[in-house]
Amino acid sequence: MAADAMLHSVNREAEKGREDFYRRAGGQNLAPLWRVLGGLVTDEPVAKCAPAIWRYAEVRPHLMEACKIISTEEAERRVLVLENPALKGQSRITHSLFGGLQIILPGEIAPAHRHAAAALRFIIEGRNAYTAVAGERTSMEPGDFVITPSMTWHDHGNEGDGPMVWLDGLDMHIVNLMDASFRDEYPDRVHPVTRPEGAADAEAGMNLLPDGQEFKSQTTPLFNYRFTKTREALERMRKFHAPDPYHAYKMKYINPVTGGWAMPTISTWMTLLPKGFKTAPYRSTDSTVFVCVEGRGKSKIGDQTFEWGPRDIFVAPSWKFREHEASEDSFLFAYSDRVVQEKLDFFREQRGNA
Repeated sequence: MAADAMLHSVNREAEKGREDFYRRAGGQNLAPLWRVLGGLVTDEPVAKCAPAIWRYAEVRPHLMEACKIISTEEAERRVLVLENPALKGQSRITHSLFGGLQIILPGEIAPAHRHAAAALRFIIEGRNAYTAVAGERTSMEPGDFVITPSMTWHDHGNEGDGPMVWLDGLDMHIVNLMDASFRDEYPDRVHPVTRPEGAADAEAGMNLLPDGQEFKSQTTPLFNYRFTKTREALERMRKFHAPDPYHAYKMKYINPVTGGWAMPTISTWMTLLPKGFKTAPYRSTDSTVFVCVEGRGKSKIGDQTFEWGPRDIFVAPSWKFREHEASEDSFLFAYSDRVVQEKLDFFREQRGNA
């Protein structure tokens, strides 16, 4: 923060006579708020991350090269971190969230572990791989949104004949802000499968819940939201529903038990932008990560414009106006920390720049 902003309205001439006081107070681990108040309580959000895009065609060769130089056994998770260019070396795609592309090859296993940070997996490429969560496996297809809740055992495996790539999104930076991180390694490479595939969907994915069963976690009991179902919902909605001027057709992933967000720390959506549709300017306090599932278009974020296509990933920082325009029918997945901001009662949005 610039000195002018930090000093705000402090009398600069008088400051010269206060240095001895500041030195003595500092010896008692005290510091004057008036010297830094302008930088701590800003007039508007000052985004620490920058608008950015990762084009999959340019990233994929690096993922494949990583497979040649390090194994899943050595790496544990073979992930290339999507570093926001304004936050180099911090493993942040936005200031509060992690983003990285994980790749596993046929026959490989990413060994079982668990941690306090909750994770989402958004499938980018490949088929016939699985994630196992708390004793239940789910097969994964491109466009699927898979959840690993906090402190649940999970491992991944590829039983297909090609590479499997997904986007990892984690709340680790929120967890670390609270000094609340834990992690355990499972003694074996995989956790035992104790439930048949589809059990979670049967319990909570049919607009029915088992009578008398308690769901204590704030995270949805579903852990795979399949793109086939998500796409069908959006396609059906546009047949009878007018598009929102700022979001076109946008649906959020929910916890069927509570009706709230699917994850307690990360908000997630899927948007359908019809061909030729251009959204009106919109901004919000949550920095947001977007993934193009299908289609092509461009997004203006602040004063920058990014053209995107299938599998590309881009970021819109907090309180920067954004506009999306689709050159063909397009599906955009998105995640942010909006749910945390809502719980803490400071989420804010603006529709239109007037």
